[in-house]
Amino acid sequence: MSIADRLVAGSLWVTLSRIIVNGLSMLGTIVLARYLLPSDFGVVALATTLLAVVTSITDLSLSEALIRHEDPRESHFSAAWTLGATRGLILCIFFAAFAYPASLIYNEPRLFGVLLALSLSLAMSGLVNPRKIILQRELIFRQEFVLSVAQRVAGFVAAIGVVIIYQSYWALVVGTLVMQATNVVTSYLVMPFRPRVTFSHMREFFSFSAWITAGQIVNTLNWRFDYLLIGKLLDRSAIGYYSLGGQLAMMATREATAPLTATIYPAFANVRHDAQRLAAAYSRTQALLTAAALPAGIGMAVIADPLVRLVLGEKWLPAIFIIQALASVYALQTLGSLNQPLGMALGQTRTLFVRDTQMLLVRIPVISIGLVCWGLPGLIFSRVLTGLFSAVVNMVVVERLINVSVRAQLLANFRALASSAVLAAGVTLADHYISVQTTQTGLVLQLAVLICLGGTLYCGFSLFLWIVMGRPDGPETEVRKLAFKALSKVSHA
Repeated sequence: MSIADRLVAGSLWVTLSRIIVNGLSMLGTIVLARYLLPSDFGVVALATTLLAVVTSITDLSLSEALIRHEDPRESHFSAAWTLGATRGLILCIFFAAFAYPASLIYNEPRLFGVLLALSLSLAMSGLVNPRKIILQRELIFRQEFVLSVAQRVAGFVAAIGVVIIYQSYWALVVGTLVMQATNVVTSYLVMPFRPRVTFSHMREFFSFSAWITAGQIVNTLNWRFDYLLIGKLLDRSAIGYYSLGGQLAMMATREATAPLTATIYPAFANVRHDAQRLAAAYSRTQALLTAAALPAGIGMAVIADPLVRLVLGEKWLPAIFIIQALASVYALQTLGSLNQPLGMALGQTRTLFVRDTQMLLVRIPVISIGLVCWGLPGLIFSRVLTGLFSAVVNMVVVERLINVSVRAQLLANFRALASSAVLAAGVTLADHYISVQTTQTGLVLQLAVLICLGGTLYCGFSLFLWIVMGRPDGPETEVRKLAFKALSKVSHA
């Protein structure tokens, strides 16, 4: 199969897995939100933030190095496993030792036990089979489907079981640990591997991963330091609203784009030596990504009110504003968002690090001022401003990497941007004239009407612009190709 065909096939497998995985994730979130308080989510969100910071600071980017390596051998995989297992054990001990001081710093006794438990996930993460990266190198995602679905199902069952029986925030922790343990076990089932302890090839790994690791440290601080500030300045309920609201705001955009973003780095790496082909692949993929992400994110923003009332309940109403603001900016941030896999494929990891550092220097003062002066609303407004700035920076980075101008990138996404604006205006106007619903049935009908209207407006206006502009190559063309391929396979079946 060609790279394009394998990319499409891989995207379909990822799409199927994401439908299952995030259907369970959404259902789990709804059930947990019904049983738990915002402050419960806040405690676990603070713990996972500390976990993410520690993880990113020490991440070695071994998977990315193996994907980009011209010819990885068994010794490379054993070396990657050895480095990963050693790192996981050291981090587990450190994180467990840090648990008590952290509970004192944040004046939260519950944090001690949660951090102790989550330290086990660090040890388990180092034991994952590095050979499974071969599947991504070859753009084979059937086994990735098994991995992702198996761990989500196991985590879902564990979390729901604990929350129904005990109605405790420990459901969130147990779900995370069971998912990690399942990931380790299934990684060896889909790709058999018997590792041996060796520290060879360390120079190869570190020469590739040095800038990526530095960038991940900065990037994690970029997107996590606000949780640390909220943990000190606001109560646990505020961080709970912010955490769950942020998850739901990101979910629509993330799930619309996951089938492509999960497969695009190895695809870019395969054509990195052909500049013209790489630029064409980037432009096509980014346009398709934006065409999926913009209506998903903007759509989530305009239906946030009835959605929260229906699935989460009245106690989560403060999260509505958070979802509305962040879902919109997450959608717009997909413009140029593929600069990360593009830069990694080209080996321009230092450029990515410089970008992340610049964004950190902008975000820390802006977000800190917003939070200190105006509390949670100020934090959200600051996130919107810095998010829009980040989208522009990403497009500038793309121009430097493959010489596709910012103007050309915007023009390639013009129909998606215009159609999303029509979607937002139409759904907002319709929602204004629909009386506020209080019953479950009324909210379900309201959501159904708004979603159908939004989908019709977006698809209809996109098709109209495509025809008016002379049917140029773009996302519409890709959708037609996929539709014809699917119909031809059905007809020959």
